[in-house]
This record gives sequence, C-alpha cells and structure tokens, in this order.
Amino acid sequence: MKLELVAVPVSDVDRAKAFYTEKIGFNADHDHKVSDTIRFVQLTPPGSACSIVIGVGITDMQPGSLKGLQMVVSDIHEVRDELVKRGAEVSQIEVMPWGSFIYFSDPDGNKWSIQQLPPRN
Repeated sequence: MKLELVAVPVSDVDRAKAFYTEKIGFNADHDHKVSDTIRFVQLTPPGSACSIVIGVGITDMQPGSLKGLQMVVSDIHEVRDELVKRGAEVSQIEVMPWGSFIYFSDPDGNKWSIQQLPPRN
C-alpha cells in the first residue's frame, strides 16, 4: 500500500493554491471544477509520490484543523532558505536527536513540519 493523496481543509481554494504553489513550491497537478459543488485541486511537493488535495466538496474537516503533516528533505537549511526567499513564514531550525525540523502553517492554520533525518550511525 502507498499513501498517495491527503485532503487538506481550506476556506479559500484560490488563496490556498497560491500559498502552496508560490510560497511552498508545490506543483499544481490538477484544478478541475467538476460541478457547482465540487472543485478538485491536486498539489504535489517537488519529488514527492504523495500529493495533497484542496477544493470544494472534498472533505468535511474544518479549515485549519489538520495538524502534523510532515515532509522529509535532505537539506533543511537549503529548504528553509528557499521558503524564506519565496516569502513563507517558517520557524527557525529546531535540532532534536531524531532530526532537524522547521514548521509552517498555511493561511487557514493547517500545520506542517519539515524534517531532515539525522545521519545514520
């Protein structure tokens, strides 16, 4: 089994799409208005096999209620610098025994972390 799509609840689809593509650097894969009650917008982090979906009629979760989404990168410093350059508000790097992390929230308050795994011994 492979996880390939995660629904992210947002209140303004266009604002969220702009945030994820322009500030975070996700690829915009699909944006289809299926009907007056369904709009499907699929976005994928660069290099990821798993995408997110935002839209209308996609999920019953409240906008901003998703916490704990996590991406893994090979160079946390490079990624943080790129996100800051794009205008994203990200935390400072937090180093823990299980990796280095940065954190950000989308405009609705859905919370994300980005981890660089520690070197293997």
